[in-house]
Amino acid sequence: MEILDILIIGAGPIGLNCAIEAQKNNLNYLIIEKGTIVNSLYHYPLYMRFFSTAEKLEIDNVPFISTAPKPGRQDALEYYQGIARQKNLNIHLYEKVLKVSKENGIFQIGTTKGNYLAKNVVIATGFYDIPNLMNIPGENLPKVKHYYTEPYPYARQKVVVVGSSNSAVDAALETYRKGAEVTMIIRHSEISKSVKYWVKPDIENRIAEGSIKAHFNAEIIEIKENSVVFKDENQQAHEIENDFVLAMTGYLPDFDFLRNSGIELNGDYLNPQYNFETMETNVPDLYLAGVVCGGKDTHLWFIENSRVHANMIINSILSKIS
Repeated sequence: MEILDILIIGAGPIGLNCAIEAQKNNLNYLIIEKGTIVNSLYHYPLYMRFFSTAEKLEIDNVPFISTAPKPGRQDALEYYQGIARQKNLNIHLYEKVLKVSKENGIFQIGTTKGNYLAKNVVIATGFYDIPNLMNIPGENLPKVKHYYTEPYPYARQKVVVVGSSNSAVDAALETYRKGAEVTMIIRHSEISKSVKYWVKPDIENRIAEGSIKAHFNAEIIEIKENSVVFKDENQQAHEIENDFVLAMTGYLPDFDFLRNSGIELNGDYLNPQYNFETMETNVPDLYLAGVVCGGKDTHLWFIENSRVHANMIINSILSKIS
């Protein structure tokens, strides 16, 4: 069986960037992706716009052309999938990596479609796969959605939006403007400071005028078929009628996969152990790239500031060869 120089897990923007750098340096590589190219971006809300401007999302100095000041989901899909075509990157799609182990200095990678051998492995799997569950009664009801795509199914419905991050605010505003009766349940005392600056005044004004109801310092404690129960800042329980719950509570990396690959996870945020200069984990020749490096702190790394990981990883691998 062929032994790859590098096997990259994940065909997101950072995984693609790692492949491009490997290709430039004549390293034998393969990307394995469980979905489509930039699969997480594909599953973003249809009308989502990035916080970053186009040039900060570029990889390999390929211009990201966008007619809008802030590119949207479709712009990004066109850009990153276009790069994969232009560079003719070696990618296996709709194939999930199940296990990474190391024996006699070589990684053995088992997937849903076969097995591979590699001298180095890069995990660039992001964090969008596993919802951060509330772990409350009724969370498994069909009306509870942890992923939001578009507002039209929620017209004329009583919708509870959980959270106050960008995804929660977008869901609240979009469903409200399509005729939903929106109530936000927010654990903190205000809308998150990380919300896009051009959106934050909009949601705050809609709350102030009463178009969107918001309960701050509040927490859902139970979801029922036709209602939701939450407690307010005084720990008093309230029950309101409800048709849908959009639980925009964030997402997490696959920590079990990281642990099973031998990576040590530290502290309350389950921060993976890696060398900040090379991105190499405690497992020799096993690297991390992109958002997955932040553990539970999924706001630490994003496309704009993790593009450099590709060069760091490839430079580390080349230094071992020379």
